[in-house]
Amino acid sequence: MTDDTDDTEIPIVCEECKTETTVPLSAVADQLSTHNENRHDGEECAEVDPTLKSHIQDLAAKDIGLLE
Repeated sequence: MTDDTDDTEIPIVCEECKTETTVPLSAVADQLSTHNENRHDGEECAEVDPTLKSHIQDLAAKDIGLLE
């Protein structure tokens, strides 16, 4: 069982607002949704840092054998 204080921090960025922050992994979806609803009328401007997102996609593809 993991402790909330051990929750990995994930960088999120919003190019539209020129902002960057980190949030616990468990809060990423809510934080992105809240930001985009409040600042951009629901348009998906804020996102997980693109470099991290790309790395995660590569790891997932490798894990399921797409890169073989």
